[in-house]
Amino acid sequence: MPYLYETHLHTCQASLCGVSKGSDYISYYKELGYSGIIVTDHFFNGNSCIDRALAWEQKIELFCTGYEDAKKEGDRLGLPVFFGWECNFDMDEYLIYGLDKEWLLTHPEMMEWDHITHFEEITKAGGLVVQAHPFRQRGYMNCINLHPYQCHAWEIANAGNMTDHNQLAYRYAKEHNIPMTVGSDIHKTNTVDLYAMAFDEPLTDIHDYVTRVKAGTGYSLQIPDTIRQWDENIATHLPLYFFDKENNRKHITDLKKLFE
Repeated sequence: MPYLYETHLHTCQASLCGVSKGSDYISYYKELGYSGIIVTDHFFNGNSCIDRALAWEQKIELFCTGYEDAKKEGDRLGLPVFFGWECNFDMDEYLIYGLDKEWLLTHPEMMEWDHITHFEEITKAGGLVVQAHPFRQRGYMNCINLHPYQCHAWEIANAGNMTDHNQLAYRYAKEHNIPMTVGSDIHKTNTVDLYAMAFDEPLTDIHDYVTRVKAGTGYSLQIPDTIRQWDENIATHLPLYFFDKENNRKHITDLKKLFE
């Protein structure tokens, strides 16, 4: 029997888009048979509800309340709760795992980092960088930015995405041997569509998650079979940019070039 984990979850205590409190998720996921959850609220450069005018320490304390609320209830009911966050650059977003509140408190300069510095510093600290929903298209977006070299893995299936967006991410990651994750991107309890990471053995802590994802082994992706199927008619309506490894230079591309 696999051990199911939610890897992409937002609370109303730190994410502007969140509806449920961290503690609300515990009994919900327990009843679904999950073995744990990771709280990944939007950071200050994303859809955060934290007042940006506050001092850094105050912002971090408030930011962590959703996780801490979930952790307290998880400890009470016996559901492991781990910490992460979701940061934003130019509509390309990243899930960060393996670092903690203390690390955030001592790194206010992170708000000024570019993609390369962000990836290098988090890697040096033992963290994991996952590009979230890489091919997502929304009305508020003006382009798709792909950064396969500035992250360790891709979230190839996101329950908030259209199927074709997930199909594109799955195909690219598979063809280029990029470790894959999936997540529900859940904002409230009683959400119908959930995607899970299914591990062969239970996670001991968030560092165990980081290690297994970087290795790309010991887990499977609980997603609809349609995501693994390819439709030659898939198209994108937004400009598509690919960022190279050497200096994160932007190159405009299209799906034909990307997959040839």
